[in-house]
Amino acid sequence: MKLLTLNCHSWHEENQHDKIRHLAETIKEKDYDVIALQEVNQSIHAELLYGDIKKDNFGIILLQELEKIGIKDYLLVWSFSHLVYGIYEEGVAILTKHPILAEDAFFVSQSTDNTYWKTRKIVGVQIHYQGVPISFYSCHMGWWIDEDEPFKQQADRLLQQINKDGLAFLMGDFNNSASLSQEGYDYLIGQELHDTYELAEHKDHGTTVEGKITGWNDNKEDLRIDLILANSPINVQSSRVIFNNRNKSVISDHFGVEAKVVIPRASSRESLQ
Repeated sequence: MKLLTLNCHSWHEENQHDKIRHLAETIKEKDYDVIALQEVNQSIHAELLYGDIKKDNFGIILLQELEKIGIKDYLLVWSFSHLVYGIYEEGVAILTKHPILAEDAFFVSQSTDNTYWKTRKIVGVQIHYQGVPISFYSCHMGWWIDEDEPFKQQADRLLQQINKDGLAFLMGDFNNSASLSQEGYDYLIGQELHDTYELAEHKDHGTTVEGKITGWNDNKEDLRIDLILANSPINVQSSRVIFNNRNKSVISDHFGVEAKVVIPRASSRESLQ
């Protein structure tokens, strides 16, 4: 199974449509099974398309670009988290080409006010893959040290909400550096989550942010804050950073992470419990 997570930084990028096309071409080439996207934005005043999704939703534009190059089998699930700069409705999304059995969206922040920029929401889906139901969550979390919205409380809410019946993947921008001990990353691993990067037979440096970006304004180090975590130890063939100018061109202020994981067939499902 091929997985991708990316914080898109959508509609804040120069040459945004070129970058969407590059993302679409990469999805076609790589043939990902599940894609978790964060900062999936749409204009506040754009025309409503269906549900709460508007015509210029980044995910919708991405699907349109995929269709132009012959890829029509991806489904989009998106949920609105909070407003950005009074212009955009920011959300999280999952794209998958497998039938969706169930979908979910829930707040992990104390705030549920969509006008508050620290409000955090998670979107999840469950799919069937080789006869096995698997749950996926696109996560965009807050920071470890935050007086208003501390990460630990958000992580606890996330772990309370995820489907515990079988295998689950938590994918996204966790806003906690894996190199900082006794903070958010260590807390997640201490809750019996497993980092596919650490499990991978083949991997690179893992850096997903270089230099200063929004939310890390004083950053002077390379960061690994975009993660693919599993609730069970699994066979991970590879973990690679993508869209970093070494493996595909940069398309966001975050690099993405792609992983190849081996999912046992239904007959081996007990090994995942």
